Amino acid sequence: MSSTIKAYKGMGMEGGVARWYDRTTRKDVPEFRSLAARIAAIAPPAAQVLEVAPGPGFLSIELARRGLSVRAVDISKTFVDIARRNAAAEGANVRFEPGNASALPVETASADFVMCRAAFKNFSEPVKALAEMRRGPAGWRWSSICAATSAERRSSATSMDWA
Repeated sequence: MSSTIKAYKGMGMEGGVARWYDRTTRKDVPEFRSLAARIAAIAPPAAQVLEVAPGPGFLSIELARRGLSVRAVDISKTFVDIARRNAAAEGANVRFEPGNASALPVETASADFVMCRAAFKNFSEPVKALAEMRRGPAGWRWSSICAATSAERRSSATSMDWA
């Protein structure tokens, strides 16, 4: 099986589905800005950030606009293309690249901060994905996984721990 195809038979986030998600989540940009400001306030200056499954890239873009060095990996080629276009439109320097959360194309300890905001529920190998995200941070980590409501997202944004 290809590393870019989900193991289960559910709907993938490619093509029209990804473009629809991009359009519908734009209304949440104020929340992404708020969350990015909170993260930037506690992150070391010029921290290396890795976002796993960023979708259209709104949070990564907002973090980059705050001076953080951001790299983002998504299994969806459509999302990678959309996120790159969104970053270019905002003048944000983010490295968006294709990759599987269960086999992240990053060096161990190459990030100060790793996050996966809402896509964890879609991973076909969640235990492997967690292990991959855990090997990323050089110093500390944060992960907000499967937040369902705005209140939960705000609450989980403070769940951070030191490696």
